[in-house]
Amino acid sequence: MRATLPDPQSLPHELRPYLEDLVQRTRTVCGSHLVSVFAVGSIALGDYRHGRSDVDVTVVVDPALPTAVLRELAEALAHPALPCPAAGLELVVYGSDFAERPSAEAGYLLDLDTGALLPNRASFDPSRSPAFWYVIDRSIAHQSGRLLYGSPVRQVLAAPAERDLFAAILASVREHTKGKGHLSDNQVLNGCRSVAFCRTGHWLAKREAARAIANTDKDFQPLIESALRSFERPRSAPIALPTAVVENFLAWVRERVEEAAETIAR
Repeated sequence: MRATLPDPQSLPHELRPYLEDLVQRTRTVCGSHLVSVFAVGSIALGDYRHGRSDVDVTVVVDPALPTAVLRELAEALAHPALPCPAAGLELVVYGSDFAERPSAEAGYLLDLDTGALLPNRASFDPSRSPAFWYVIDRSIAHQSGRLLYGSPVRQVLAAPAERDLFAAILASVREHTKGKGHLSDNQVLNGCRSVAFCRTGHWLAKREAARAIANTDKDFQPLIESALRSFERPRSAPIALPTAVVENFLAWVRERVEEAAETIAR
């Protein structure tokens, strides 16, 4: 029998059975140590694209959960043991003692990447991962996380401190500027989302942020429109965007984020 999701209608219909199974397996493996499960990323922001987006999930557990159980959980949720209908599953497990306080660290107990379009990876050592992705994800989760099981998101997860968050956003822009391992449309859309956050203090979905930046910064409108068209395609068939134009855009994004970070630091 599948677990009952608190608000299944708020979730993409393609994912509801999968998320029910994921919650049920997590409850079975973690038992009384499980505190909360919630969806983050594109699901939380209402911009999930089937065939393109990942499923992003955060789990909060009692920090006394043994490492052996974490490894069992990774095996239980790995594709294809639990077939992921999306491009992949990116799941992070935090201890409740870490999650309840603001932090600039990665801080996870388990970081699991798995799925048909993702290489299977289970990490139990947060020092081996760049912290900034986790800081940004926790900020989005605190704002918009969608509860799948347990205690409400804001009761168990603290928002990062402003200074730490802007440092993480700047680090993410630098990472995207390198280009390695990133689709160019995602580089552009993430850049738009970063600038939109700097201007509004609120996380927008990638496509919503892109339209907002295209409307206010006309010089980049053709590039952003191309990125949006590419984002509508499967991950395996993106539209090639001109490298020099993308790099110029990301340099502009970096300047906007640096300006916002300097304002926060004063």
